[in-house]
Amino acid sequence: MGPDVKGLLAHLRLELTLLARNGESLLLTLGIPVLLLVFFANVDVLPFDGEPIDFLAPGVLALAVLSTAFTNLAIGVGFEREYGVLKRLGSTPLGRPRLLAAKTLAIAVVEAIQIVVLWPLALVLGWNPSVEPFAALAALVLGTIACAGLGLCLAGSLKALVTLAAANGIYVLLVLLSGMVIPLDELPAAVRAVARALPSGALAEAIRGAVAVGVDVPGRAWIVLAAWAIAAPVAATRLFRWEAES
Repeated sequence: MGPDVKGLLAHLRLELTLLARNGESLLLTLGIPVLLLVFFANVDVLPFDGEPIDFLAPGVLALAVLSTAFTNLAIGVGFEREYGVLKRLGSTPLGRPRLLAAKTLAIAVVEAIQIVVLWPLALVLGWNPSVEPFAALAALVLGTIACAGLGLCLAGSLKALVTLAAANGIYVLLVLLSGMVIPLDELPAAVRAVARALPSGALAEAIRGAVAVGVDVPGRAWIVLAAWAIAAPVAATRLFRWEAES
């Protein structure tokens, strides 16, 4: 194993260790998705025909991606940038490419852990999925890229505390306007149209179509998700600054 790979893996371990020690990150990436899944699966409050878990499980998987790739990434990188951590790490032998690669791998590992936790829990709660592996993988990859791009747009252009407030506020808004926990059909027509044009709404539709029985993914959802997966990283490359302005 070469020194480049060793450096990448060492920083990946550091990223995961810091995440495991951060209670707020654990609450965001695992606590909230688990609580939403268990609560709404056992409380008959959702305006949904059929078993609530059949609607909730795919939505919570999409929510997990949003939590990790957008909110958690934006807040973490925002404070690292504010404190000069990114600048110092980028000037070390690790370098910026491997630093970004380690963060990308950390997101992938966390999302894998989320699936390992949430999937069996949903099965215990009565979920009976019908999985299309390639569609599910495509939805997860495109959704992660789109959400991460948006997160880096915030983290790389705003003050850390502003990023914290904005990321949390946008997270709540995207969850409400996504079809993750509230069916889009229950929203007003104008709001529903906006929701379907957002990455969170397209992600929820794509994942639901890939794992739910008898649900087809609208072609529009794939187009919207792919467009965000292209536009968000491009915007991040233009807006992101490695050092916060004084």
